[in-house]
Amino acid sequence: MPPKFFPPPSESTPDGLLAVGGDLGPEHLLDAYRHGIFPWPVDEGEPMLWWSPDPRAILPLDGLHISRRLQRRLRSDKFQVTCDQAFADVLAGCATGPGREGGTWLMDEMIAAYTVMHRLGHAHSVEVWHEGQLAGGIYGIAIGGLFSAESMFYRVRDASKVALAHLVAHLDARGYHLLDVQQWTPHTGRLGAIELPRAEYLKRLAAAVELPVEFGEKGDWLWDQSSNIKRI
Repeated sequence: MPPKFFPPPSESTPDGLLAVGGDLGPEHLLDAYRHGIFPWPVDEGEPMLWWSPDPRAILPLDGLHISRRLQRRLRSDKFQVTCDQAFADVLAGCATGPGREGGTWLMDEMIAAYTVMHRLGHAHSVEVWHEGQLAGGIYGIAIGGLFSAESMFYRVRDASKVALAHLVAHLDARGYHLLDVQQWTPHTGRLGAIELPRAEYLKRLAAAVELPVEFGEKGDWLWDQSSNIKRI
């Protein structure tokens, strides 16, 4: 089915811009993510911009690049990893953290919108802790077998990569088929991200969002995942 609130992604500009304006309510956001569209503002106070770039970047769930050093870090006791325990703090870290990595500039209205999505069970966070303090994390939107990673940050070296590794292991174990990272960058490329033509991405997306997959409640998180994280 075509988007309810947006033009077809094929109508986007060469740089991926599809629509200007519109609200960030849950119905609009779910319609957007279901059809390969995401919000990305340019400046505070300006109308919201909606994007569907071609090509589109994904991180294959069997393609995460884990270095030997990071593998040692994952097997150590330096970090503790949780899920959905500090969503607001992860958002704040992604918006202002010195180690913010990729993703959207989070204005107040976006933080409010994703907070509502979290309350409704559509947005999730992975938190990494060091000595009782939040050291890094990642958050995104889950619909069926799609997880759209929005942004991640770190305050302690490797914390965001640890969060991503645990997220990938969790998604794979839960039966997810698609981890969207929106745009390829040298950083996401080093982690294993690849680009797909938008048409191919949308084909995979349409199948993924219909899967009977759930992220799980806090108690369903794979708390001890070290043995599930393989070096690639």
